[in-house]
Amino acid sequence: MSRNPQPINGVLNINKPPGLTSHDVVNCVRKISGIKKIGHAGTLDPFATGVLLVLIGSATRLMEYVSLLPKTYTAQLTLGATSDTDDLTGRISKSETRAGKTGAGKTPGVTVPAEASGEGWDGKTS
Repeated sequence: MSRNPQPINGVLNINKPPGLTSHDVVNCVRKISGIKKIGHAGTLDPFATGVLLVLIGSATRLMEYVSLLPKTYTAQLTLGATSDTDDLTGRISKSETRAGKTGAGKTPGVTVPAEASGEGWDGKTS
């Protein structure tokens, strides 16, 4: 007696590591599952980490709706630094440190550069 396997349909919530493209993740899921009809809801930069929704089988029809869901991004950056490749793989070619004014208690740890705060570099209002 032979069994016909049921098709697999659904959404995988994958925590994408850095170094892989979203397409790389889809290819991994295809290889592991043997399923060809797979897509993802939103591209993450290869350097980015985070949630990548992978849709399988008939769930790929939900792509247009899932991609409209609200998203939140968190970034870590260094203001005043420039690299020779304009990304984190490059060598820092320029780095400036200037006194600024902290974000007035709104967001701890956030520094507002003096030109954005309305004060000159010497701390006086222009």
